[in-house]
Amino acid sequence: MTAPKRTPLFDAHVAAGAKMVDFAGWEMPIHYGSQLKEHEIVRSDAGMFDVSHMTVIDISGADAKAWLQQLIANDVAKLPFEGKALYSGMLTEDGTVVDDLIVYLTSYGYRMVVNAGTTDKDLAWMDSHKAGFDVSLNVRRDLAMLAVQGPTAIAKVCAVKPQLADAIQSLKVFQGLPAGDWFFARTGYTGEDGLEIMIPAGEAITFFNELVAAGVAPIGLGARDTLRLEAGMNLYGHDMDETVSPLQAGMGWTIAWEPASRDFIGRKALEAQKAAGVPMKQVGLVLEGRGVLREGQKVVVEGVGEGIITSGTFSPTLKHSIAIARVPAATGDNAQVDLRGTLTAVRVVKMPFVRNGKKVFN
Repeated sequence: MTAPKRTPLFDAHVAAGAKMVDFAGWEMPIHYGSQLKEHEIVRSDAGMFDVSHMTVIDISGADAKAWLQQLIANDVAKLPFEGKALYSGMLTEDGTVVDDLIVYLTSYGYRMVVNAGTTDKDLAWMDSHKAGFDVSLNVRRDLAMLAVQGPTAIAKVCAVKPQLADAIQSLKVFQGLPAGDWFFARTGYTGEDGLEIMIPAGEAITFFNELVAAGVAPIGLGARDTLRLEAGMNLYGHDMDETVSPLQAGMGWTIAWEPASRDFIGRKALEAQKAAGVPMKQVGLVLEGRGVLREGQKVVVEGVGEGIITSGTFSPTLKHSIAIARVPAATGDNAQVDLRGTLTAVRVVKMPFVRNGKKVFN
């Protein structure tokens, strides 16, 4: 057993009273006292998450664009200006998901952010597909990353960084802004507006403390999970992985099919799936009565077949249980979930469940 790794913000978490847990090999805050309260702060005001355990990779070289066009299912040629971002899956030859990631166009090439628990696997996969390409990868272990999320998040960051306020406020969703060694991106994983900010590791605690002084609450990974589930956002290793096609995991929109000549890894397998008819789809489930939907529970669709819940929880915003599920493609508006041996009716809805603090499904 190796000791869990620590982010540059570890001491700040301990000082703020965090309960620390092992997450993907990192010692991370699960909450600072009340996961429920932290969830509500992000929906109503502003909170910050340490996401420094995620891995930033800078990609350069004459063939960086061509390499990424082969490596991922979305097309970096669609990035029209420096700072613009796209979300994509990185796929196996079988058309299943190695990881999901964000790529930004930069002055030197590209910046990619991948998941903590898949970093070693991702880097090995990328290295194994570099042959014949002039491309280099720089893993930025020297950076920390803070996500500041909520309806007042951008205003509070601007209060801390007044010299950058105009530039930050001009960012549109899925755009990034380099500022020296810092990088501000208007992205997030909560269904709220906000920023994900990459920071030199040595400056992270000072910035964290400045944000606290500006009224931004530290938030743990527990609330991050209930927030992302309300927002209908996938979590790697749960809602998709190397056994699941993006077409069955709500990621069809991230596949750039045009131009047809771009032969990205997994393309042939996905085209075969489409031609044969994709058997399963991703949906949201709503249980408005008693009980909690949990990952792994069986979903039964009468006369159609069975599926499975991939993420489920009690929604603090909606005050009832919700879930992401993979179900037969012919599933309609109703299903049942096996709750401790009892088939319980649930509604099938289109996600997200919550956006900008409000219920959005019918």
